[in-house]
Amino acid sequence: MTTVDARPGAGPDPGPEGRSEDRPEAAFEDDARRVDDAVAAVERLDAPARQAATELKQAVEGFHRAALVHVVRTLRADPRGKELLFELVDDPSVHAVLALHGIIRPSVHARAEAALDAVRPYLRSHGGDVELVEVADGRAHVRLHGSCNGCSMSAVTLREGVEEALVTGVDEVTGIEVLDDQPTVAFIPVASVERRDTGWVTGPQASEVPLGGMLRVDLDDQSFIVTNVDQRLAVFRNECVHQGMTLDGGMIDDGVLVCPWHGFRYEASSGECISAPGAQLPQVPMRIEDGRLSIRAR
Repeated sequence: MTTVDARPGAGPDPGPEGRSEDRPEAAFEDDARRVDDAVAAVERLDAPARQAATELKQAVEGFHRAALVHVVRTLRADPRGKELLFELVDDPSVHAVLALHGIIRPSVHARAEAALDAVRPYLRSHGGDVELVEVADGRAHVRLHGSCNGCSMSAVTLREGVEEALVTGVDEVTGIEVLDDQPTVAFIPVASVERRDTGWVTGPQASEVPLGGMLRVDLDDQSFIVTNVDQRLAVFRNECVHQGMTLDGGMIDDGVLVCPWHGFRYEASSGECISAPGAQLPQVPMRIEDGRLSIRAR
């Protein structure tokens, strides 16, 4: 069994099987335990010492983050470096460090799923479950199954638990919308859609979107991509469902959109994820007026 010496500067006990540095996974776990031990030790310090330790930690992290951002930007700017960066991010230690500094940020959908995973054991213990359909306009659209679906007091309690987990765990979520347990197809008259002008933002000319390619469009504080497959345009948020990283800089190969980071593949005209069946790039409403795109950004 590997033991850890929490004294400053001390490393893990190599043990009978050899040094942990020779085993990357074990070394990663050892380092993680050392961090946990150090954090626990800082919490036991008196207030002035704890504040000094916290300020030192924040200063060191700020210094490291600036360097890491420069490294990532430099690698992304070079095709050879970009390929190497993809491989590096797959390493758990590299991924953990980049995530720690906010350079890699999970998508809203991924964070919402993580929040629901925390309450699923409780839901299932009461014969229920929850399915995340999408997150849009600050609302998480979910389906409640089993005992979660209904109007009894227990169902209301379970529903409130789902809402609290999402609102607390995901900054972008302000509430939930509960959909029918069984999905249905709805018909929306075109005229009713055209009358809803709220949230529409004028974008580029449709002709600017290259055939068989994509165009990045930044509107206000949001980023989108517009794809063009056989003269059919589609708009998606510029965010891969895998880890929330940007999709522009990728490519469209025979109608398939390939994420430039980890190679996740999507149907460029529908957003359906080929790499992870069941995942989806939600389409953003779009219309063309006088040759110019309008995107319903909000």
